[in-house]
Amino acid sequence: MTSRLNPYISFAGNAREAMEFYESVFGGTLRLSTFGEYGQADAPEAGKIMHAMLETSSGYALMGADTPPGMPHNPGDNITVSLSGDDAAELRGYFEKLSDGGNVTVPLEKQVWGDEFGACQDRFGISWMVNISGS
Repeated sequence: MTSRLNPYISFAGNAREAMEFYESVFGGTLRLSTFGEYGQADAPEAGKIMHAMLETSSGYALMGADTPPGMPHNPGDNITVSLSGDDAAELRGYFEKLSDGGNVTVPLEKQVWGDEFGACQDRFGISWMVNISGS
């Protein structure tokens, strides 16, 4: 698998509804994972979407999630660019360069879903997420 760049939209509690709508618009396959599936089964947000991914036959990939409690949600400011794939060296290099002069918000490290993940804001204020699958 090669690396991909795709948009990641943050929602204010309606990610499931929004992503199902996008599925009806673009077609494709929608995968939804809740916070409850990843160790937060008793939390109020257990049924909310931790990660959604819509992949279409046209090659589009759209990701999204409900904004977790404690994190700001600013409509109009709620899109992050996501880089994902299995080329660990390439993706780690991108993360290092993007975060240089910016701010690492989540260190690039192994996560509960089994992948290596990190998030940063570059020096221009753009938010980025990097996910290395199968690490």
